[in-house]
Amino acid sequence: MSYDLVVIGTGPGGYVCAIRAAQLGLRTAVVEKRATHGGTCLNVGCIPSKALLHASEAFEEANKHFADLGIEVSGVKLDLKKMMSFKAEGVAGNTKGVEFLLKKNKVDTFHGTGKIAGAGRVEVVSEDGGNQMLETKSIVIATGSDVTRLPGVTIDEKVVVSSTGALELDRVPKKLLVIGAGVIGLELGSVWRRLGAEVTVVEYLDRILPGMDGEVGKQFQRILTKQGIQFKLSTKVTGVEVGKKGANVTVEPAAGGEAEILQADVVLVAIGRVPYTEGLGLDTVGVQRDDKGRILTDSHYATNVTGIYAIGDVIAGPMLAHKAEDEGVAIAEMLAGQSGHVNYGVIPNVVYTFPEVASVGKTEEELTKDGIAYNAGKFPFTANGRAKANGTTDGFVKVLADAQTDRVLGVHIVGADAGNLIAEVAVAMEFGASSEDIARTCHAHPTLTEAVKEAALAVSKRAIHV
Repeated sequence: MSYDLVVIGTGPGGYVCAIRAAQLGLRTAVVEKRATHGGTCLNVGCIPSKALLHASEAFEEANKHFADLGIEVSGVKLDLKKMMSFKAEGVAGNTKGVEFLLKKNKVDTFHGTGKIAGAGRVEVVSEDGGNQMLETKSIVIATGSDVTRLPGVTIDEKVVVSSTGALELDRVPKKLLVIGAGVIGLELGSVWRRLGAEVTVVEYLDRILPGMDGEVGKQFQRILTKQGIQFKLSTKVTGVEVGKKGANVTVEPAAGGEAEILQADVVLVAIGRVPYTEGLGLDTVGVQRDDKGRILTDSHYATNVTGIYAIGDVIAGPMLAHKAEDEGVAIAEMLAGQSGHVNYGVIPNVVYTFPEVASVGKTEEELTKDGIAYNAGKFPFTANGRAKANGTTDGFVKVLADAQTDRVLGVHIVGADAGNLIAEVAVAMEFGASSEDIARTCHAHPTLTEAVKEAALAVSKRAIHV
């Protein structure tokens, strides 16, 4: 079978790449090892976690906050099995949607493990041992990432779980210990905290959300602590011993010191993700990788082997579904003779807890390190009319603008609906907007978006409502 393009992997990067290529007239096929499309994101990542975040937030609202709104409820109970069914319905709807879109765009689908047999050749081995060879002009590797293992700790997905197992627990653990204070650990930790678990987060570094704005991390930690999550920062895990009643986790100060043992019913290992390239035959065909296992590509996503390209989590850059999607569109357009492009300076990052955390562009720490002079404007949600009316006043918006040109260099938000609020400034930054541009734009009242406008006004010290 001969194609213009074969995409290995149908996560957000892969399936979007295939659909865009098909739209542009390329005869396209995809190879997927799972029975369903969507990759980690739709099957065991972004989508199911958001379903549980939404459901657990509703559960806590009914239990703790409805009375504040004048809504009297009683007998609120958790039906975890039904909540998991709700999650599964969301996953099925999304994965079936991708299957429909591939068919609609006449993309051929092959289920099985894809292996590059040589330039222009992809071997597909199905679960029953069947074998097919696909001939193609171009190959795009979009196989995503896998969980990072903690040396000496075995993940059994029952007591010691990855994010995958944490989405499938059949009971609420009395004590959940999360190793890693990044996005995944905080999101899943907040889910089970709302459902009744005592949650402790152990982090090797001295802060949560490494890589995000420092001020954001500090205030967000205070908010999560107030909600009931406990943190042990600057702490390393040296051992996990699983027994009949859960696990004993040995920890000690990162700088060295006296060890202590923490007991937990479930331990979530959430220390990051690594590129998934197992079984692709990269060494055989000579595709080069860096010291982190990422496939090396040029600015056109081409590897060192002619006709082989890579996008998404297997290459450098943030491991985000939307980053992979944009790269998928870009390489498809390049292969069709167009000029695909991704602006890596304007890729939003969102933590879907409550409140949410969202950022785009540079942090204060990055600007200081790069020697870029900037002005900062900050506006708290305590001074926003809609936030006060809704009782969601935790957090703030911070706008960072170039001191000379006023061009917006970064925006950081902690607050309700931050993941949607960040879209406005992402569009503004894509067009090179200044903080004055955002400040001069009329925002509807009463909305949370007014906090973005006020933060932009605060860059020049003329915020109105604070």
